[in-house]
Amino acid sequence: MTSGFRDRLSAGRRAMAHLIHVWHERNGWSHKVLPALAESLDLGRVHNSQISNLRNGKLASPGPEVFLALAQANTILDQGIDQIRDQLIENHPDLLRVLLDSALSIEGDDGKPLGAGDFFEIFVGLTPLPSSLDWFIEDDEAVILSAALSEYLCNGRSWRKCRDKVMKAYPVKKETRRERFAEVMSGLRDYTAEELDGELLDLYQTQRSVGGVFLESVDSFLEDLRKRALVLKDQ
Repeated sequence: MTSGFRDRLSAGRRAMAHLIHVWHERNGWSHKVLPALAESLDLGRVHNSQISNLRNGKLASPGPEVFLALAQANTILDQGIDQIRDQLIENHPDLLRVLLDSALSIEGDDGKPLGAGDFFEIFVGLTPLPSSLDWFIEDDEAVILSAALSEYLCNGRSWRKCRDKVMKAYPVKKETRRERFAEVMSGLRDYTAEELDGELLDLYQTQRSVGGVFLESVDSFLEDLRKRALVLKDQ
């Protein structure tokens, strides 16, 4: 019984770390954004170090206020930044600029933003990650998948010939992520495991937009990309 209990807690901590870093990677945030949002709107207290340690799986026992702050911030992001624009524009203009650039929330399988109970149950291993986030990519695999990505999205054509089409299909507006994506596609760099975790939903949307085999979920996309990577590795 003790072993099962400890294993569940360990798995929950890893799942929460995965959720936090995917959330940050998709938005291109530093670990200071959520604490700043929580403080500026009095949503609950969560420190920069707590976000950093959650992301690294090193925060053993966060208090209830951490989960409350995450949930309330997530709800506000889901509702849209326009409702808090006036509150931030005068006293927190830098934070507002960051959020206007990218402010994606985390949704459950029911399409609703995760609440405090959801965050807590994921952290202690009682509830799995939302299916749209339930994948783990290791560092070694990230290099292989990065190498296969251009061939996969370009359907075997050169990056030069398909660049405009693929860049148009890539749904991300944040310039630093677009530049990074183009560098990976051109072979100038590879995604890290963390970066690829955070990119996967948008890469799936890119694949759907450029056409090719219809894949009904991000899991199917990842499985198909893995198969393509193995074929290229064996060539």
